[in-house]
Amino acid sequence: MCSRIPKLLGVSCLHKTSDINEHSVAACFCFSNAQESLIRFRFDSGNMAAKLLFLVLCLWCPRMISSSGLVRIALKKQPPDIFSISAARNNGRARKYVKAHQSDAALDDLPLKTHLDAQYFGEIGIGSPPQNFSVIFDTGSSNLWIPSSNCFFFSIACFLHHRYNSSQSSTYIPNGKHCKIPYGSGFIWGHFSEDVVRIGKLHVKNQVFIEAVTEWSLPLALAKFDGILGLGFREISAANTLPIWYNMVQQGLVSQKVFSFWLNRGSESNKCGEIVFGGVDTKHFRGNHTYVQVTQRGYWQIPLGDFLIGNRSTGVCSGGCAAIVDSGTSFIAGPTAILAEIHKAIGAEGLVSMECKQVVSEYGDQMWDLLISGLEPKKVCSRIGLCSHNDSWPSSKIIKEVVQSESASESKVGEDLFCSACETAALWIHTKLLQNNTKERIFEYIDKLCERLPNLIRQVAVNCDSIPTMPPVSFIIGNRSFELNPKQYIMKVHRGHSAICVSGFVPLDVPPPQGPLWVLGEIFMEAYHTVFDFGNLRIGFADAA
Repeated sequence: MCSRIPKLLGVSCLHKTSDINEHSVAACFCFSNAQESLIRFRFDSGNMAAKLLFLVLCLWCPRMISSSGLVRIALKKQPPDIFSISAARNNGRARKYVKAHQSDAALDDLPLKTHLDAQYFGEIGIGSPPQNFSVIFDTGSSNLWIPSSNCFFFSIACFLHHRYNSSQSSTYIPNGKHCKIPYGSGFIWGHFSEDVVRIGKLHVKNQVFIEAVTEWSLPLALAKFDGILGLGFREISAANTLPIWYNMVQQGLVSQKVFSFWLNRGSESNKCGEIVFGGVDTKHFRGNHTYVQVTQRGYWQIPLGDFLIGNRSTGVCSGGCAAIVDSGTSFIAGPTAILAEIHKAIGAEGLVSMECKQVVSEYGDQMWDLLISGLEPKKVCSRIGLCSHNDSWPSSKIIKEVVQSESASESKVGEDLFCSACETAALWIHTKLLQNNTKERIFEYIDKLCERLPNLIRQVAVNCDSIPTMPPVSFIIGNRSFELNPKQYIMKVHRGHSAICVSGFVPLDVPPPQGPLWVLGEIFMEAYHTVFDFGNLRIGFADAA
């Protein structure tokens, strides 16, 4: 009587039983994208065989759910290299986690962060017949872009990758609106088009995407991926175009408004992970997920309770923190002051401290007096004239200052270093004051931390042999502590027959009220299976299998 069930593909099941008696009726409901099958069993108390059959089916039904009705895209991994790591670190504070400006103008200049350091990518098809492309599935942006067959002659990156040819697709629809996306010292520029996009077995119709005709960036030329598939919210989509995930949901292509990431860092095979659309695969995680609500649409942003080095709270989140979960970057980004403490604890090298020590030497006494008087740390540096902003600025203006154009000259970055050093020192002094330390001991401690401040231009390398002795770090999310051990937050970069080890933390300074802000990239997601629940606006984390 259940012969139809195995024939259903892509099903999710819901079963319900009432008390088993001579009048009982039991039902198992199985749904697919295209059809719904209802199977009813009626039995009396004497028909034990029917009861057993029903129980077996109801146990089997959810097992079938966990592996069916899901669209899986295998992910490959590009090993980290010094060039891409340098590109990410050079951006430092200039990472553009800022809401994109929406405009009705013919040209949208969309500021986005760099994706040059992302490691995991998978394959999609665009057009009829499909033209295949390798893309990064990026929760930190919302547009789909790929190289165009009409790319300019001098665009080396474009010619080194697969290119979309609209003339070879019978489902292509021209759009014509233009878009520019800055990347580090370069940019991509192109125009919108519309076509069918194939993600696994799904066909997403009438999807608007960007054909990049210019890719003016050497790192993009060296990347193994062709383009980016954004999985962020529409609020940060260029020209307010509908992101592909929204189309998948609206066109009824997924049974659940959920997608999930499993990143397998230790894999030596070609299958280094999987993104699953429409639900989760229970084989990808252990235990239960801890869910937290999204606090701000745009990026997948959640509240962060605390950050610990070893078992000690850093105090950085005492006034509240936020974290963006971003599959489009390898690193974990956080406040420079806290990164200095991490790098001190792990013995990081290749660091610079001149600006920090100069600020403490010349302004330390003033900072001390202001903090002793009760002035908030975020107001100290503007009070003494080292920072031009204050906490009354609108948050959008603060963010734009912090995440200024990545193509800005180093001289402009230098002008902000004293402000950044002052804000870092003020936070350190305030934290130590709360611990009732003396002025002399506090300034001795700060002097040592200054020596460990990361330079935005150079690497932060560690001794590979010291990894076992390094402390764990932990993020408090929801009601759980999510710990990363040093093997998880240190990146090993192979150079010929040798290897160097590099810290997986990069600086990102966003002052209140928008910050402090953290970005949890692939390093975090490798350790924790991540569920993006679009329907309930929440994110879930569980130990990765």
